[in-house]
Amino acid sequence: MNGVFDLGGTDGLGPVVTQENEPVFRAEWEKAAFAMFASCFRAGLFNVDQFRHAIEKMDPAEYLLTNYYEHWAHAVEYYGEKSGLLDMAELEKRTKFYLDNPEAPLPQREDPELLAFVDAAVKHGAPANRESEKVAQFKVEDRVTIRTDSPFGHTRRARYVRGRTGEITAAHGTYLYPDSAGNGGPDAPEHLYTVRFTSEELWGAETAEPNGVVYFDVWEPYLILAS
Repeated sequence: MNGVFDLGGTDGLGPVVTQENEPVFRAEWEKAAFAMFASCFRAGLFNVDQFRHAIEKMDPAEYLLTNYYEHWAHAVEYYGEKSGLLDMAELEKRTKFYLDNPEAPLPQREDPELLAFVDAAVKHGAPANRESEKVAQFKVEDRVTIRTDSPFGHTRRARYVRGRTGEITAAHGTYLYPDSAGNGGPDAPEHLYTVRFTSEELWGAETAEPNGVVYFDVWEPYLILAS
């Protein structure tokens, strides 16, 4: 799936500006957005790749004009409505209330089990490796090229690496395949590799930084052996 969210290598956007000592949350509502993601994930409304795909479905203009946690809130709304757990008219009503009454207290809820889940997930992550009897088709030091077709739906095959050739530097075993899991399919584990690309290969000799390299994790179906 191609869209404005796939910004790697896009010209004209300028440098990535970082803030020294940037706060974890810039506003109180962002904490609620974070908690909603964890709660919905634990409840089984979506997996991580489905969550990403919901963000990819945003209107391009809305995506570019909203911030990180607004994207998260959009994904929660999308799956909340899709599952029937959210009444969008009621949500609109409550949104208007808080816009008209910004000092009104937010609803409070205590959930120690959810807090423990979030604490564990933030510190240790959620494992994505999966057992599979599939035999790896590639090995470390193989030169490979990323397939150029544009997949339908969710994919982790970024546009800027499609058609580019690099060298496999690590083989990680089998992991859930985002092109299946993110589109509502099974985990469908595939072998995962790290591929090293030179900057010249990605950006061209005229614009690449000298001696620069990029490491990119790719699933086996993305690859063909370089000729």
